[in-house]
Amino acid sequence: MATSITTAARLPRDRKPFPVRHPSDRNFFLTYVVLIWLAVIAGFVPDTIRHIRHDTIPYPIAVHIHAAISVGWLALLTGQTLLIRNSEMRLHRKVGVAGAVLAALVVIVGFWAALSIASLTFGTPKSRPPFLSIELSNLIEFAALATAAVSARKQPSAHKRLMLLATLSLTPAAFNRLIGRSLHQVLGSGLWETYVQIFAATDVMVLGIGAYDLWTRRRVHPAWVFGSLLILICQLTACWLYYDPGWKVIATSIVRAW
Repeated sequence: MATSITTAARLPRDRKPFPVRHPSDRNFFLTYVVLIWLAVIAGFVPDTIRHIRHDTIPYPIAVHIHAAISVGWLALLTGQTLLIRNSEMRLHRKVGVAGAVLAALVVIVGFWAALSIASLTFGTPKSRPPFLSIELSNLIEFAALATAAVSARKQPSAHKRLMLLATLSLTPAAFNRLIGRSLHQVLGSGLWETYVQIFAATDVMVLGIGAYDLWTRRRVHPAWVFGSLLILICQLTACWLYYDPGWKVIATSIVRAW
């Protein structure tokens, strides 16, 4: 009997479920959406203006469609965040169906745009076929995280973190345009230098979600752990491939075939 009592006493207690809501959530998630908007605007608008003024080769149609769909995704995320903020759960779920379709289009058109730009610049001084590893890794991260978010739609705490991480996985393109050139002049080239130039700002925002959970719940959500590790692994793999001679051959063949 004593042994049974001792054994039972050593068994770990069931951990309480992760708190779905916290009073600060109302402003935190909306603030993150606003920050993403600011990063996209600050990164892409000046770059687009420079392109119009100085580049004679127009963007292919795939890029324009990609831009429209990406803005549509951010608009949808904003609307969904506001619906949750106003406790419009039923409408949020109905709009979510369109969100799943739009997420698929983000991935499909993203691949199309990346390959179209690579093909357009192929053979010019701007040609960088290995950079496909960076662009495609972002889309792979987004696809995996958005799929996980849809699968976890009945678990609100996981769903909203995965959806936010999915959107953050698309921001390296904006941050690279915003600060990448300046960082490259300071840091130069190399695997870790490229990681910092392109991905570090995004990862600071990813870490911010985990820090917020630690502050409000005293622990991080498993969905955040899964999502942040996936993002980091994909980013490091993309940087490694960018400098790998074998990938250069493969990427060049893909662009030439396209």
